[in-house]
Amino acid sequence: MNNIRVFSLYSGSSGNSFLISAPCGSILIDAGKSARRLCQSLQSVGVSPDDLKAVLITHEHSDHISALPIFLKHHPVPVHLPVGCCYKLEKEPTVSPYLRPHPLEYTEEIAGMRISSFATPHDSNASVGYCIEIPVGDEKSLRLGYATDIGYVTDVIEKHLTGCNAVILESNHDPEMLRTGPYPYELKRRIASRRGHLANGDSALLAARLCASGTKSLMLAHLSAENNTPEHAYDECFCAVGDASVKICIAHPEEITELPLEVCV
Repeated sequence: MNNIRVFSLYSGSSGNSFLISAPCGSILIDAGKSARRLCQSLQSVGVSPDDLKAVLITHEHSDHISALPIFLKHHPVPVHLPVGCCYKLEKEPTVSPYLRPHPLEYTEEIAGMRISSFATPHDSNASVGYCIEIPVGDEKSLRLGYATDIGYVTDVIEKHLTGCNAVILESNHDPEMLRTGPYPYELKRRIASRRGHLANGDSALLAARLCASGTKSLMLAHLSAENNTPEHAYDECFCAVGDASVKICIAHPEEITELPLEVCV
């Protein structure tokens, strides 16, 4: 795969960060948890924090940005994000010089990768997903789609993910587990709303449509620890996709998970 590797460093309500490592450089999507934990995770997969070319932020909730103030103090790197998310980060003196705000939909080349963002529905000031196109030689490319923290599947999301070889997709909760679980009513309502998080069934239906259009590798991400299990998410997705040749994996909340790419191109 021309040394292209994609990792979930960790994924869940306590923190999210994903690494895309390619021949021309590496980028992060989101930077949750702590700077120490982020650096440890990067080093464990053989990537120096100083080698990062950019951090792409999906939205301004703390589980996606909490590592940035300390991390950027020691490892300065451009931070690309929707302009609506800047208000929370521009107050941080170690972060504000590196902010590169963009509209919800934009395209830019970073480290030899063509990166496009698209709007996603979430209860943040602004929220995006990403489509990343990475050259693999002979005028071919690997297309990686990323969409988590989405209340429902919009036409915009599906349009940008369709045709991707590999997709990282939210599968946050099982509706029955959420309904009968310990969360307060208002939090349950927020999670299940159209600006909350994607249920397993909705994720699985989208996954099936994407795989019918050529997606060969899926990572299910941002699973709720209280309202889901890896088995629930995997089983719904596997049954909906109905194709044993599609590789499906689950992003672990605390451990590194690699997205299999050998079947993608």
